[in-house]
Amino acid sequence: MQRTAVIDVVGLTKRLLGPHTPNLSAFSDEVAVIDAAMPALTCSAQTTYLTGKLPAEHGIVGNGWYFRELDQVWLWRQSNRLVQAPRIWHIARERDPLFTCANTFWWYAMATDADITLTPRPLYCADGLKLPDFYAQPAALRSSLREQLGPFPLFQFWGPGASIRSSQWIADAALAVEMQFMPTLNLIYLPHLDYCLQRVGPDADIAAELRAIDAVCGELIDALRHRGVRVVVLSEYGITPVSRPVHINRALREAGFVSIKQDLGREYLDTGASLAFAVADHQVAHVYVRDRRDLAEVRRVCERLPGVGEVLDETGRRHHGLGHPRAGELVLLAEPNSWFTYYFWFDDKAAPDYARTVDIHNKPGYDPVELFIDPGIRFPKLKIGATLARKALGMRYTMDVIPLDASLVRGSHGIRPLADADAPILMSSERNRITRGKVPATGVCSVLLDHVFTP
Repeated sequence: MQRTAVIDVVGLTKRLLGPHTPNLSAFSDEVAVIDAAMPALTCSAQTTYLTGKLPAEHGIVGNGWYFRELDQVWLWRQSNRLVQAPRIWHIARERDPLFTCANTFWWYAMATDADITLTPRPLYCADGLKLPDFYAQPAALRSSLREQLGPFPLFQFWGPGASIRSSQWIADAALAVEMQFMPTLNLIYLPHLDYCLQRVGPDADIAAELRAIDAVCGELIDALRHRGVRVVVLSEYGITPVSRPVHINRALREAGFVSIKQDLGREYLDTGASLAFAVADHQVAHVYVRDRRDLAEVRRVCERLPGVGEVLDETGRRHHGLGHPRAGELVLLAEPNSWFTYYFWFDDKAAPDYARTVDIHNKPGYDPVELFIDPGIRFPKLKIGATLARKALGMRYTMDVIPLDASLVRGSHGIRPLADADAPILMSSERNRITRGKVPATGVCSVLLDHVFTP
């Protein structure tokens, strides 16, 4: 077996390779384009790469979905048992029982039988505190990485403070795993470009951000190759410019399909009582319809919305590899310049308490506005400092600094890009291991196995 590392530089495309990415640009003479998984979302794409299957078979229809039996919308669950197809380490162990796999921050890393695991996992305390932390197996790895690298910078991983610091920590952790365990396959997730591109869009000046992630990748690649490790660089999707947020749940509410529960003067989505509602996920939305007799009218409401490019019914879902019971009865695909919000309230004064916070587990849909600080706050640093002081004193607090202005978001993903230059890419340190042209997302698994098992 040939030891291999896979570096997932999220958001990297041919268009972004150039003078600001000397390490990545020189990494391979040949760059293949990946025909993106559908939907082109983190959890779906990564699972397709690691199984060689489409969501219809592996079950990961998005970054989250409506769990009908529990009447809960849950995004960013972490259990690997949600995946319903064999993963790459299962396939590889059948070829050679000595194969080992390290999962360094790829998704669905908990309750897994991969050999080494690292994943973000905050501590949620009984008094309401959320403390930065991560989960590790073997468990002793958590203590040793804390000693080597310090605490995981959770608030630089996601939210208004997202920065290169979290990707640097993950890269350093991946090297520590390599030094200690020498895994056959090391899966490494570097999200920096994803977040900055959602903030400003790919047409903005992101030279500094490109240089920052290129430097992290350069150090990581050099260290791995020095140790005889083959290196694959890939991405899950490309970020494309958007300028139009689409509020599906507001439209469904106006049409009488969405039900609202009011608590303490605020409004909350009542999924169990709703006849239809949407779980928004970037440029894809799953619309769950309780009674099939309402399907035609719900579809008409969605099709009339500016920014909705396509409405997939059962036939359309099967065509796109989304024919799975977890998918909505209808799946919406945005037009290229549009993306879907989870917003269901009409008056911002009635927005739920989690709307102005970073709260990825309670919001019934993905919220990229969490990457911004509300521009209406006159002295944001003072407000954040005062809130952190309350936290330090052991008092309950709410970091309610997130705006409710979806127009701030400038980049998104989820649908297939119009141009190959905006598609995810695949590169290798090994010549002739990557076929120039287009690689199907389901073919990535075979490419990775080829790196491991072909001399």
